[in-house]
Amino acid sequence: MARVHIIGAGMAGLAAAVRLRPLGAALTLYEAAPRAGGRCRSYHDRELDCIIDNGNHLLLSGNSAAMAYLDEIGARDRLAGPTDAVFPFVDVANGARWTVRPGDSRIPWWIFDATRRVPGTRPSDYLSVLRLLNATGTVAESVGTTGALYRAFWEPLTVGAINTAPERAAAALMAPVLRETFLKGAAACRPLIARESLADTFIDPAIATLTQAGVDVRFAARVRALGFAQGRIATLDVDGTEVAVTADDTVILATPAWITETLAPNLKVPAAGEPIVNVHYRLNAMTDVRIIGVIGGLAQWVFTRPGLASVTISAAGAVVDDTAEAIAARCWRDVALALELGDMPAPPSRVVKERRATFAQTPADLALRADAVTPWPNLLLAGDWTATGLPATIEGALRSGFRAAALVGQRAPYRKAA
Repeated sequence: MARVHIIGAGMAGLAAAVRLRPLGAALTLYEAAPRAGGRCRSYHDRELDCIIDNGNHLLLSGNSAAMAYLDEIGARDRLAGPTDAVFPFVDVANGARWTVRPGDSRIPWWIFDATRRVPGTRPSDYLSVLRLLNATGTVAESVGTTGALYRAFWEPLTVGAINTAPERAAAALMAPVLRETFLKGAAACRPLIARESLADTFIDPAIATLTQAGVDVRFAARVRALGFAQGRIATLDVDGTEVAVTADDTVILATPAWITETLAPNLKVPAAGEPIVNVHYRLNAMTDVRIIGVIGGLAQWVFTRPGLASVTISAAGAVVDDTAEAIAARCWRDVALALELGDMPAPPSRVVKERRATFAQTPADLALRADAVTPWPNLLLAGDWTATGLPATIEGALRSGFRAAALVGQRAPYRKAA
């Protein structure tokens, strides 16, 4: 029977495996770590005595691949967020608070309502969206870098979605984010986060689904090399054990770019260039799920779940080398303001640094994103760094996995098995 070897059990690899289940092919999923998830993982922190995520991930209801993936693993109900498309913000400079509320219509009538748009902006300011949609340069070149809309909308949205400052971030990556969410109206831009943890929402249900379907899931199984022969992948070196790859088999390499380039020679990949720092505070007073944007602080977004408040600092190159204590202390001022906690002392915290969170998503780096199809007919690529047309996010990773699965389904051995 034709087998698909999927290397990497991050979001891209899991998406490929989940989508391939009905195909009829044998599936083996290799993961070098002792658990699945990649950069979308959770673990029990002993100091905080609770489950924390490696990083915070904000989804929008218009993220179609994420919703499809969660439906396939029976976990959409594990997302939480407001019932409406509301985005609360607080400005650390003056304590001002406001809420951006996109309207239901695809025609953005809401920008004519001062209570729904960013304070200090005019409806005409939002014409900058039109300039960005077909731009080829940076976000900043498309929308400008002055005015209230830039400071309170374009900058936080760009940094949060692309993990790159607007002066460097590719406008071509922001355009599909807008088209698929804000430009479709409120139903497509409701903010959502994992109710309990990333693992509980995205990972554990997927592994359970795959295991129940008979997928061979191997943890702590590092693929150290690919063996090439006669123009195709012929073997896998799995921790020193040679695994044969037959002529009918397919390999999906769903690993980060810096690992992919060590396994597949002569592939161009973008360099890992942008870190993300996350801070988790054990906050027993928190009882609900909230998402708050912070303007002008070190923290950019504050997420709360029962017992926990977490902060995301994207494009964090300026602070990633600071001590954990310094980062946590600076962020706590922003968290206390956002959550209206007054002079409450900082609670126990954990700082998590992801130094290679994404590649630098600049116009120049877009050309280095690889296609799923490779020069070797039985090797496919997946990962948020590949040429998905989207930023390097959960949504992009899932779409890359789905595309690799679709390409596998087009091959003759798998069509026969279906």
